[in-house]
Amino acid sequence: MSTLSPIAITPGDPCGIGPEIIARAFLNDALSPQAVAVTQACFVAGDLQVMQKAVNLLDPQGRQLKLQVIQKPTQALNLPLGVIPVLQVATLDSELPYGKIHAEAGQFAGQCVVWAAQAALRKDIAAMVTAPLHKEALAEAGPPFNQFPGHTELLQFEAANYAGVPLADMPVRMMLANDELRVVLVSIHVSLRQALEAVTYVNVLESLRIAHQSLSMLLGRAPKIGVAGLNPHAGEGGLFGREEIEIIEPAMAQARSEGILALGPFAPDTVFMRARQKQGVHAEFDVVLAMYHDQGLIPVKYMGLEQGVNVTLGLPLVRTSPDHGTAFDISGQGLADPSSMVAAIRMARQLIP
Repeated sequence: MSTLSPIAITPGDPCGIGPEIIARAFLNDALSPQAVAVTQACFVAGDLQVMQKAVNLLDPQGRQLKLQVIQKPTQALNLPLGVIPVLQVATLDSELPYGKIHAEAGQFAGQCVVWAAQAALRKDIAAMVTAPLHKEALAEAGPPFNQFPGHTELLQFEAANYAGVPLADMPVRMMLANDELRVVLVSIHVSLRQALEAVTYVNVLESLRIAHQSLSMLLGRAPKIGVAGLNPHAGEGGLFGREEIEIIEPAMAQARSEGILALGPFAPDTVFMRARQKQGVHAEFDVVLAMYHDQGLIPVKYMGLEQGVNVTLGLPLVRTSPDHGTAFDISGQGLADPSSMVAAIRMARQLIP
């Protein structure tokens, strides 16, 4: 892990809380100096005016926060606390109102992500942390952004394009994590019907391999992976469905033959509590492999969004993100909690090789 490598933070949708929570993270460091500040060596890959609007919201007199334009990422490494470095990578022409869906906002957010992804692939930055974007605004932005449901798919496309390989050869998975629970998903942003169809031998095995490889880097050892069943009671021996017997268990058997500690499949209504890291409680697993989006994310998000982090696994770059959305209902009011953004930055530092 390197604390002195530049980390790019993308502002997300400018009509949401992204710029605000970034500014708040820098402000908290300025008000409570630490030996190693969370925002040290971080910079915003975005637009100066967007960040100025956020700074004016939190520090209207300009006493604690300043903006400084930089020309390259390394210029962010040695700036004092209270200075937010901004590298101008996209421009937002209009003064968009908070809390509204705009195609211009979606395009701006997408352009910032593309710049950071390409910089990370070139190794110009050590990691990227992405503030929330709005999926509808991204869709309204038009080509090329309307083909991507969210960050994960956009980053997968950029990585595959950079490597010169088909998209299928750049498999990625989403991991949601907080201080108590980690969950990796077999499928991400698809309908529930499509998610069921995605529970295949190949996808489950690929998910186990990606989870094993990524968590081994994070933990320094092979992780214990608790696998959730697809059906109630993990199928109850075939009474409630045969996916566990015909798909999930064979994939796990192959994974175990490769040295992957895949355990289960377990009943999905209890496996998450068995993986919960809590004081005085022994967690049986380091991570849970969930079969679809809501099966895995409801338990993590129920614990609270404040410390949740979204990590994209399988990419040749480090990307983390807060575990919440654009919060249009409170954007522009100075109420947004930066805790998940701070946790995302900390997680990114841990994942830097």
